[in-house]
Amino acid sequence: MPRISLVFSTIWLRKIAEFFISITSAIIFFFLDFLDFVMCIFFRFLDEFLEGKPSSCYCKVEQDKRAGILEIDEESELSETFHGRKNVFREMGFLRIPRMRKDDGKFCAEKRNRWSDCGCESCVSWMNNGGNLKLHVVVKEPGRARLEHYPEEKAIENVIFIHGFLSSSSFWTESVFTNLSEHTKQNYRLFALDLLGFGKSPKPSDCMYTLRDHLQMIEKSVIDPFQLHSFHVVAHSMGCVIAVALAAKYSESVKSITLVATPYFSSSKEDASLAALRQLAARRIWPPLLFGSALMSWYEHLGRCVCFLFCRNHKTWEQILKLLTRRRDLPFKVVDFTRHTHHSAWHTMHNIICGGAKLLDKYLDTLKSSGVKIHIVQGNKDQVVPLECSYNMKMRAPYAELSIIPNADHNTVIFGREEFTRNLEKFLESTDNRIAD
Repeated sequence: MPRISLVFSTIWLRKIAEFFISITSAIIFFFLDFLDFVMCIFFRFLDEFLEGKPSSCYCKVEQDKRAGILEIDEESELSETFHGRKNVFREMGFLRIPRMRKDDGKFCAEKRNRWSDCGCESCVSWMNNGGNLKLHVVVKEPGRARLEHYPEEKAIENVIFIHGFLSSSSFWTESVFTNLSEHTKQNYRLFALDLLGFGKSPKPSDCMYTLRDHLQMIEKSVIDPFQLHSFHVVAHSMGCVIAVALAAKYSESVKSITLVATPYFSSSKEDASLAALRQLAARRIWPPLLFGSALMSWYEHLGRCVCFLFCRNHKTWEQILKLLTRRRDLPFKVVDFTRHTHHSAWHTMHNIICGGAKLLDKYLDTLKSSGVKIHIVQGNKDQVVPLECSYNMKMRAPYAELSIIPNADHNTVIFGREEFTRNLEKFLESTDNRIAD
């Protein structure tokens, strides 16, 4: 009896805690709705004063789809989540601000730096490229010892590594690249890139950061200049969406694709993008990581405030952290976290993570028909991407291999696990051997 009583007590305590969290979340997010409404007006007038024209934003509710901004056609479209985000004051009609101009699908190339973005040398150096925008790419070529030790080996294979949200090429160079076997170093050419808008890559302020934009930049910076006629793709988190789109576009050239912690949500529903937003960034105050995701995903202007405080002043924060930690160099994760603009992060998050949700099934079907080998990997303690995403993807693509790693979260599924590199090497080599046969 005491044990049964304890079980019932635990259940009731959980229900009370859930009720308290729900009520508190509703109150706090009502306040955030109001605060975002105020900051919308603030930034609109401040931008007009400092830049000569008011800022454009997505605060106006779309009454219909006549403008074509929500049409489902190509990957150049803007995500429905821009206008589908709930805001009490927006829905009451307080925000009657004209919508942002329609994306014309053209490649972005304007060189501008907004007053709220960082203007340090490392953040604006890409503007001195003479209009030739290219991604920052780390290339690891096979060593000179290849011909001496592997004279009869097959042709060099290419692997493109794509990082996740708020990250950079360092995610791969500081993990996988440091654990490579000698065989891989001599037979594979590796490309780790900084996605458009992140790390050391360009961050144009007039770009919409759609799938088309990201794919064009990967083509322009890696595939075309290095004349890649066959390659593998390895991606993490948000980068998986771009990787699947890239593999589908080059399905005849891609040999395999490794997806780690893919934010996959079934696109069977019409509002797949909004469903992805609700699951990845639910409007709740607990756990804290979820609250942070919701704040930055649902509130355009509050997110800009956060970026203004931390990203624009990242040099200052880095100096403070170096003094506090007494370290000459900070971990790359800390540095990468602020190496973006609000515009690049905001649009990439909505257009890729959310907007890509309704396109992944189509891309997976293309990969299936082309026979591209897929390996899905995720840690069973991932608190960023729900574990069900990998299982759902396996159901959608039963031909894919699925590996659930015990006691690993969103990042440690790769970091601190030399086993990940060993398994990746085996997967790449098995794919090459299968194709060679």
